[in-house]
Amino acid sequence: MHSQIEAFLEQTAQCETLEDLYHQIGGLRGILQVEHVVYHSVNRNGEPFALATYGADWADYYEKEELFKIDPVVLGAFERFHPYNWKSLNWDNKPARQMMHDAVDGGVGNQGVSVPIRGPHGEFALFSLSHRCSDASWGQFISSNISDVLLVGHFLHQAARQIENQADRRGYINLSPRENDALRLLGAGLNRGRIAEKLMISEHTLRVYIESARYKLGAVNTVHAVAKALSEGLISL
Repeated sequence: MHSQIEAFLEQTAQCETLEDLYHQIGGLRGILQVEHVVYHSVNRNGEPFALATYGADWADYYEKEELFKIDPVVLGAFERFHPYNWKSLNWDNKPARQMMHDAVDGGVGNQGVSVPIRGPHGEFALFSLSHRCSDASWGQFISSNISDVLLVGHFLHQAARQIENQADRRGYINLSPRENDALRLLGAGLNRGRIAEKLMISEHTLRVYIESARYKLGAVNTVHAVAKALSEGLISL
């Protein structure tokens, strides 16, 4: 696995767009042999965004319900500086228990580990892995792989910041053709299933384009992203 991690780090350092970074995250699942990987941070305007391999239904539900406001995994990151097993968190309150139940049903997995990342300029991010397995198997995984998990999390954060800094230096917003198509069709009133079908991509890939566009625009949500893209003359309906 060590050679695969080294190759992953080299490729991650060369990422130029959030789409590139998302594909790296997707490949990491196979290297670490876990069900899901997520990098969660904030954009340059302080709005949260995530690159995740979760199913589109769960990701949309999480965002729509603003579950990050009650998620013990996210809240726990503000109290910790070291990696933590999700099972060590407080899931006693009813909303948190319901969220975990829904997450398991949504395919997130019953196990997880997160790495809180604090950068030199005060930025904050969270890198997480999740899986479905026994407590004993997950404990063994963490014990064997935590050093690689730490390294990968910080490399992903560095790559995300580099992409953001490149956008700042350009001084203008440059949507990719796919990002443009996604926002334009959303603005035209099509639902995500129809858009994915029209663009001949999966709904999960569509979500990546939407999230990337939202990140570049500094938008709070997809409706805001469409509105900003229209006002900036980046798309037309």
